[in-house]
Amino acid sequence: MAFDPSELFSRRSLLQRVGTGFGMLGLSGLLDEQKALAGPSTNPLAPKEPHFPAKAKRVIHLFMNGGPSHVDSFDPKPALTRYNGQRTPAGAARSGTLMGSPFRFDKYGQSGLEISEIFPHLSRHADDLCVIRSMHTNVPNHEPSLLMMNSGDPQPIRPSMGSWLTYGLGSENQNLPGYVVLSPGFPVVGPALWSNSFLPGIFQGAHISSGTFDPRRVIPNISSTTLGRTAQREQMDLMNRFNSAHLQRRGGSDNPLEARIQSMEMAYRMQFEAQSVFDLAQETQATRDMYGPGAFANSCLVARRLVERGVRVVQIYSGGGQPWDDHGDINNHRVNAANVDRGAAALLTDLKRLGLLEDTLVLWGGEFGRTPTSEGSKGRDHHNTGFSVWLAGGGVMCC
Repeated sequence: MAFDPSELFSRRSLLQRVGTGFGMLGLSGLLDEQKALAGPSTNPLAPKEPHFPAKAKRVIHLFMNGGPSHVDSFDPKPALTRYNGQRTPAGAARSGTLMGSPFRFDKYGQSGLEISEIFPHLSRHADDLCVIRSMHTNVPNHEPSLLMMNSGDPQPIRPSMGSWLTYGLGSENQNLPGYVVLSPGFPVVGPALWSNSFLPGIFQGAHISSGTFDPRRVIPNISSTTLGRTAQREQMDLMNRFNSAHLQRRGGSDNPLEARIQSMEMAYRMQFEAQSVFDLAQETQATRDMYGPGAFANSCLVARRLVERGVRVVQIYSGGGQPWDDHGDINNHRVNAANVDRGAAALLTDLKRLGLLEDTLVLWGGEFGRTPTSEGSKGRDHHNTGFSVWLAGGGVMCC
């Protein structure tokens, strides 16, 4: 058969015909978000249906790093007051001098839940709280216990709880990370606590410093100073084509590269919504007053704004380091509690007001509790074999 040059496309014609296909890429992503495609989703953070009907759709984890004392907060031990100053009996699991709590406990709500006086605001939510007093970890040290409470393993080898949840359920907001971590500094162990481990990198927790929520600075370098959005999108599309081609040449199984592609896409999309969600000036003064001042209170308000916008998991650390690690004087718990009590209570109030508490699970607790015996004259040591956390919302019933 003779070759007919007229059958070939001109360069202009080729670009015209092929160029129309780029619009289909955008349409594919839109249909993907709306679950209108027949095949599996191509977006790793796309919302996924659970295996069974669920009452909780999102999680807010209030982590009291350092180990809050259960016997001075939500697990009263009247016998400690009765035997205060006496030595533990022979054969006891831990020897030492028994020390009663310096704080008064009262009963609150219809449930009569006993709560320490250091939590006056949370005590008003007694009937929303489900206190679990049978928690334990393997080792009475901060590092392995922190990992245990975040990932279920004392070694940094497994994905964190937040990573698993976003991996399994996706996120309802594609312009924000599915898993956000708020902390004024790094707790002990640090980023390993919100690690994705062997899961794709898109499921790692996005750490945000809660020292100040200046919407322009809370996420460094989130906006380009030289390119507009159209130019950025064109640049991203070109880079994605190069990366996708490279990924295909490597068999399509290069998880680090795929994670990099997804991270760049997320960073681009976050420009449109991230600054708004961290702008607390958008809240009324009455709401700001309800939460009160301080990094933890502001984090609680940001957490409400995040879950309100569809973020799956938000984790708040009560401070950098180990603020609850009161070996020297357990009376310091009064200060630690004052730093979190008002904000945590306001969070529950606000979620309930917005109708979000019924399908938002709030978890409060630390990596372990503290001993019923004294360390020195006024402090308490680590206690990992029995301590307390509480749950609220998400269909959980109070005690």
